[in-house]
Amino acid sequence: LFLLLLDHIIPHLHMNAKKAEGPHSRLSRTTMLVLAVTLHNIPEGMAVGAIYAGWLSGSEGITLGAALALSLGIALQNFPEGAIISMPLRAAGMGKWRAFGGGVLSGAVEPIGGALTILATAIIVPILPYALAFAAGAMLYVVVEELIPEMSEGTHSDVGVISFAAGFSLMMMLDVALG
Repeated sequence: LFLLLLDHIIPHLHMNAKKAEGPHSRLSRTTMLVLAVTLHNIPEGMAVGAIYAGWLSGSEGITLGAALALSLGIALQNFPEGAIISMPLRAAGMGKWRAFGGGVLSGAVEPIGGALTILATAIIVPILPYALAFAAGAMLYVVVEELIPEMSEGTHSDVGVISFAAGFSLMMMLDVALG
């Protein structure tokens, strides 16, 4: 729901779209791309921070190995995300080191989000399951909304995303209820 709201109030482009979605903006295509990837990195940093906060608090079931595996997985996928930022910046005429720096800085919000989440451990631990669920939901939303090409073709609507979320939630409730 939170990301659906952001989807409507932040100007952004969908794949193969000529016109930006959201409020009218004078932002360039590359600026919108940088903002989209940067915004996407915040919940990733929160997920890493939340699992480390759980491990630091001694929560059962959260091992250092699990926290490191999540950190490594998210860190590895940041390399192509940085390239997604750097290549259009370079193509738009920016110098190669500035374009590289733009790609690196777009991911800088992750460790900041993670550190802030860890600093808020006293608050985070009681809500750890909800924080991890929020991060997972945010990542699923981005995949369904932005990365599944069939849902972004033609006139864009939120029907596919909302239907996916409703179906996924129903299946999770059934899984818990029927164990």
